[in-house]
This record gives sequence, C-alpha cells and structure tokens, in this order.
Amino acid sequence: MCMCVAGRWGRNGERASAAGRHKKKRRRPRECWQTRDFYSMLMKRRITQGASIDRVGSFVGDLCCGGRVAMITVLLQFLSLISLARCDLFTSVADMQSLLETERAIPQMLGNYLDKEEARLEKLRKLAAAYNHRNEMSIVNGLKDITNPINAFLMIKKKIFDWKSIENLMSSNEADSFIHDVVSGDNYGVRYPTEEDLSGAATGLLRLQDTYRLDTKEIADGRIYSDQGNYTFDARDCFEIARAAYNEQDYYHTVMWMQEARERLAKEAVPSVNMEDVLEYLAFALYKQGNLKYALKLTEELFQLNPLHSRAKGNVKWYEDLLEQEGVRRSEMRRNFAAIVNRRPESVLGNAERTMYEALCRGEVPVSEKDVSKLYCYYKRDRPFLVYAPIKVEIKRFNPLAVLFKNVVSEDEMERIKELAKPKLARATVHDAATGKLVTATYRISKSAWLKGWEDDVVERVNRRLDLMTNLEMETAEELQIANYGIGGHYDPHFDHARKEETKSFESLGTGNRIATVLLYMSQPRFGGGTVFTEAKSTIAPTKGDALFWYNLHRQGDGDSRTRHAACPVLVGIKWVDYILKNCGETQILLFRGSPTMATSVSQVLLASEGCLEIF
Repeated sequence: MCMCVAGRWGRNGERASAAGRHKKKRRRPRECWQTRDFYSMLMKRRITQGASIDRVGSFVGDLCCGGRVAMITVLLQFLSLISLARCDLFTSVADMQSLLETERAIPQMLGNYLDKEEARLEKLRKLAAAYNHRNEMSIVNGLKDITNPINAFLMIKKKIFDWKSIENLMSSNEADSFIHDVVSGDNYGVRYPTEEDLSGAATGLLRLQDTYRLDTKEIADGRIYSDQGNYTFDARDCFEIARAAYNEQDYYHTVMWMQEARERLAKEAVPSVNMEDVLEYLAFALYKQGNLKYALKLTEELFQLNPLHSRAKGNVKWYEDLLEQEGVRRSEMRRNFAAIVNRRPESVLGNAERTMYEALCRGEVPVSEKDVSKLYCYYKRDRPFLVYAPIKVEIKRFNPLAVLFKNVVSEDEMERIKELAKPKLARATVHDAATGKLVTATYRISKSAWLKGWEDDVVERVNRRLDLMTNLEMETAEELQIANYGIGGHYDPHFDHARKEETKSFESLGTGNRIATVLLYMSQPRFGGGTVFTEAKSTIAPTKGDALFWYNLHRQGDGDSRTRHAACPVLVGIKWVDYILKNCGETQILLFRGSPTMATSVSQVLLASEGCLEIF
C-alpha cells in the first residue's frame, strides 16, 4: 500500500535549499499532497462533466451554511483514504480508464451518504424538539422532582440513559463503514490516484519528452505533434512536473519545467503557484547544473520578493562564496552571463545505446534500400490445415530473422483476451538474474496478466494457432502474457533469453532458456509504441492483429546478442500486446541441420525428438 509522506519537500523530507545542503539542514513542514496539492488537482481535473468547480464550491458552501462542518471533515477524510487504495494507476491505460467509471459513481456515492446523514440529522432535530417540550414541563415540576429523593434518583438514572441515547445518535455517523465500503470497492469500486501515480505520470511525460524530442512549451500547451489535447497546463501543473523531477535529483528536467512554470505564472491573473517556491527550486537546479551566476540572480529576486524569506538571504551569501571560490570577482558576479548550461544526465544504458534506442523510436535510423529490396511476403501452407487457411507472412529482417504473421487474431478474440486480462493486471515484472525471482523495475513500466489455456477457449485457440504459425509445440511455452502500457509506458533494451551467467533466470519455471518470442499486437497506438532492436538497428511499428516472431538463441543454444530489443514509450494512444515465450526443457539443446534458406527459414521449422528446435 502506498502511503502519503507528510512533509515531502525534498528527498527524505528535507528541503534541498542551497544553504541547507552544505550547512545545517533545515526542515520545512509541508502539507501532505493528499491534503493540499492532491485536492487542488482532484478538483481541477477529476470533477465529472456537468459538475463544474463553481457547482462543487456551491455544494460545499451549502453544507457549511447548514452547519455541517463535520460532514465536510468526513468527506475530506474519505477522499484522503480512498487515495491510498491503489498506487500504480499510471502504469496502465486500462487501469486509468477506471477513473472514468469512478467519476460516474461519485454523484450516487455522495448522494447515498448525504441521504443517510440527512435522516440522522432529522432524528436529532426531532429529539431537540422533544427536549424543548420537556424543558417547559421541568419549569413547572423541576423543583418538586429534585426535592423528592425517589424522584431525584429516577431523574438521575433517566438523564444518564437519555444522554447515552443522545450521544449514540450524535456519534452514529456511518462515515467509517461507508468509507470502508468505498475503498474496498464493495459498493462503488472507487479508485483514485495517489502521489505515486502523479509522480509516475510526470516521469512518464518526461520520458516521452526525451525520447521524441518534444518541446516543453508545446507539451504545456497540450500539443503533441499534430495532436492537440483537451487541456493545457497552468503554472501549477508545470511546477508539479518539475518538482517530480527534482525529487528524483533530475535537475535537467527541473530547469526546463520550472522555467516554463515561471513564464506561465507571470501571465496568470490569479497565481496558481507561489513564485517564491518556483524561484527557489529553479535557483537550486540551475546551481546543480553549473549555472552559479543564474542561481545567485534568482535567489536575489527571491529575497527582493520576500525579504523575510527564511533561506533567501543566507543562500545569496552562500552562492557569492561559491563564485568567489571559483575565482569570480564580486564586481563580475552579476555581469557577463553566459548561456545557461543544462546537460542531460548520463544513462544507465550508456549514452550510445540510449541514443540509438531513442533514434529508432523516432524512426530516424536510415534503412538500407538494398536490404529492404530483398524482403518479401508469402503464404505459409506447410501444414494440412494451412492448405485451406494459409497464414500471411511478411519477412521484416533476415539477420537476425524476424517475421510478421499478418491478421492472425480477430477483433473479437482480442477483445475477449483484454476482458480476461483486465481483472488480473498487475505491475509488470522482470526476472532477477541473481535470484531468478520476478521483481518490478523502473525500466519496465506496464501492467501484465497471465492467462492459462484452460481459462477460456480463446486462449487455447491462440496457442494452437501459434503452433501453426511457428511450428513450435507449446508444451514448454510460458503462459500467455498480456501487457498494457501506461503513461510513457516502455521497456528499456533487454534480452528475452538468459545469458550464460544468469543461471537461475528460469529456475522458478522449471524450464530451459527461451528459444523464441512471439509478440502479438492487440492495438495500434497513434504515435510511438514500436518494437526496436538496438543491435540490429531496426524498428517494427505495431500493427493490430499481427504477430512479430524472432529467435532468441543461436544454433549452439547460446543467446543471440543481436536480439536485444526494447518497447518504445507510447506517445499517443493505447498499447496492448501478448507475449508468448517458447522455452526449451531444462537440459535440452538446439539442433540445426544444414543451413536455412530465405524461402524456408520460417516455413520449415520442425521439432526435434528432444522436444526442442530443429531447422532443416
């Protein structure tokens, strides 16, 4: 379960001010996102159609005017608790679609709660009226009652039980059970994003920006290439994206988005974010990127804006000292500004592979016309069933071999597979090379589900069809894996097979290495989402209903490094894929007889007696 971290101002709860990093670390308490930023985002972005912000404000105002502040508190408590229910909506577009259903449920949900509260308050009103009548009677009989010991005893007893009844009625608010039902999904299935989702969505957006070289201003204007979105960003939105980058110590993106936030804030009639916060974050990010003079300049602007700011004056002195240490004279500290330096951080992949990966995703790597001229299509008819229902095959690449089986799954079958997968979707995992266990990783952002052949006829049909397509038996194949990608969903360059040193990769499956991969595209994103091979320098765009096939291993059974591949981030649209991974038995090896020709490299793949692969 994800918990909101109160006071998350910098990493580990500490504000990373310039002075605070090198002197005594100062803490600045901040409200939890779920009680401040999250509510503003929720009100702004997640109000149902027809329920404008003004109407929500009117609704809250009506409650307050009715003296129901406690009810408001309950509603706020409800919103903060439901935000803890799920933490990874951003990893799957299919899960984010549930937010639309959530919005449809909110009017009924709040209406039911308010009806119950109205009934309880009506009981209290009637009780108050009854006590008014009793008070009139006590004026007449009160003194007589308390002077008689029997009457006094009975009155004390009666008042005790009366008060218990009143107390129970006043405290019988059903908010706790109501909130429990909502969060558990028993009645409403409400799911709201959390701080982790907001951070994940921002990181995904930054990944898209880098991969597809998108301009910060155009993104903030809601435009991606020729696609104009329904919303634009205000200064607060840009600030939140920048702060998400800052929390990951990504000062490269912090600079870009804080600058955009500053520019938009200057144009806003009603500021959506505090300029002091923007200047402080931007100054520190510029300092971390090697722009000391600009950091000093912005910090002085902050001090002029608010001379009582707790850190501004000290940070001015600190930046001056740093410049002096670099040999800059005080007379030059505010003059002769060079261009801002904002270097992109090093990639864990290595900058060379990252550059190739991103260029392939953008379609910028040239393809040899000579190599393309050798590619062709044919009908696969090498099995009795296929004589009457041949499969269309398009050769995409010879070295290493990759083919596309065309139109192998119907629209109804794809929808049924998605329907089966949605309830099972969970954060996608990878094999830990050291332990062989499945773990989540930041370099794979999607959700996946596994389907067994016996779960539905459509799964078994797809498995039989894969046998016909590849001539590989499915007994040692892994279960059908369905993946749905979220905001900036991707899978960094990787191998499907285990390398020699990764001896435990498939230990939990009880199988050997992965011979081949079939990637079935069940959707076609508008932009992005391609499959790229960084060593082979080739890109294959997803085409709905088609299946991409390649071998992962050499003839000797060791891994083919040329099959290193990646899933490009989905820029616009939805990406659903099926992974079918064919494994050898644990002790089996690959046997190849002769050498495959272009015409027979796919259509004459047969199975050896050991149950693995043999090519004639």
